[in-house]
Amino acid sequence: MSGPVQQEIETLLRDALAPTRLEVINDSARHYGHAGDDGSGESHFTVIVESEEFAGKNRLARQRLVLAALGDIPGERVHAFAMKCLAPGETA
Repeated sequence: MSGPVQQEIETLLRDALAPTRLEVINDSARHYGHAGDDGSGESHFTVIVESEEFAGKNRLARQRLVLAALGDIPGERVHAFAMKCLAPGETA
């Protein structure tokens, strides 16, 4: 079951990037008791996003699109955020 932050991440990315693939993985349990674990169970995430919006863009431009869509979530509301951004046809 996904929590409210995970659901918000999914909604924001779907709305902004119309992904053909979206995986939002809550890694928080793997970091229990480590730095950044705030006890919420939603402190560490990995996302895999495939979107036509990434076609022709380099890795940094793709990551900027994701971060712009998520606003204050990475770095403020979530301690750790990893992402893999793919254009259709690219492999993870």
